[in-house]
Amino acid sequence: MNSQEKIRIAISCGDINGVGLEVALKSLSDSRIFENCTPIIYANERTVKFHMKRSELELPLHVCANADKSHANKVNVINVFAENVRTEFGQLTQEAGQCAFTSLKAAVEDLASNKVDAIVTAPINKSNIQSEEFKFPGHTEFLAAYANEDNPLMILAHEELRVALVTGHVSLKDVSRSISRESILTKLEVFAKSLNIDFGINRPKIAVLSLNPHSGDKGLLGEEEIEIIAPAIAEAKDRGILAFGPFASDGFFGSKQRENYDGVLAMYHDQGLAPFKALAFDGVNFTAGLPIVRTSPDHGTAFDIAGKGLADPTSFRNAIFLACDIYNCRKFQRELQSNQLQTASDKAY
Repeated sequence: MNSQEKIRIAISCGDINGVGLEVALKSLSDSRIFENCTPIIYANERTVKFHMKRSELELPLHVCANADKSHANKVNVINVFAENVRTEFGQLTQEAGQCAFTSLKAAVEDLASNKVDAIVTAPINKSNIQSEEFKFPGHTEFLAAYANEDNPLMILAHEELRVALVTGHVSLKDVSRSISRESILTKLEVFAKSLNIDFGINRPKIAVLSLNPHSGDKGLLGEEEIEIIAPAIAEAKDRGILAFGPFASDGFFGSKQRENYDGVLAMYHDQGLAPFKALAFDGVNFTAGLPIVRTSPDHGTAFDIAGKGLADPTSFRNAIFLACDIYNCRKFQRELQSNQLQTASDKAY
């Protein structure tokens, strides 16, 4: 691939006391990465070299002033925070939280100004990153606010398994009152559009999970299925979305039934993510419903193994590959639409 055609991938460093930089650097030791993209880490050269040495890696680094100066075949580093920042593996420090935000902000600003094409975010700690500038439960909400989008959708993806959530970072006690016909319908619309535009699936079929055990047992165990979920599915069908259910979640993932669908919409975080990670722990978190392409590994900072060289880079590497795939899929869809408009214009004359 020509260097000009390579996708420029911004990588935010996440919490430097966790495994983020370790899995990022291990991923970049795979030469296949450079066949498709140019990686750019937003951190600090000294910190990156420290993590690289700790992981016993030797990678060709290129320190650049900005993304425009990146090297197509090297691991690019843009210095965005001070050299004297300390890495304290496994420790929850305010300094690491500030570095995580500084890295994320710089990468997102470059993404917004088209200096890079997509972003892969390393894990943050949701506690120490909080500040006057970051008052969000996680990356998803921050990126949605930055992009001025009201309906972001968390999708966990691994091969043919794609799980999305109606409610994301919401306390379990608040899930029921956070669900409505409108919220389910909105998520179904965003999900269906993403499966088409981002994953290239024509007329995707979506399975919708119930909220209560046994789909509520006809109201005996809860009425959300009757009053909220089933009507939302019916309305989605009226709008041309191939939505089905609600399915009892306890047996859905364990059966072959899920193979009949292109996506699964779960009502809350652990209902979707627990079975997903049991089936595919090296999956990828993708934020749909945004004008930008953002992916991340489906794990956290893993403070317990940070700095020990034990972190598995598979999920992070998959996140880079998926970011490239989605970017290319969106590009293809734009070109297809442009050609269709051009053909229609020619016919008009």
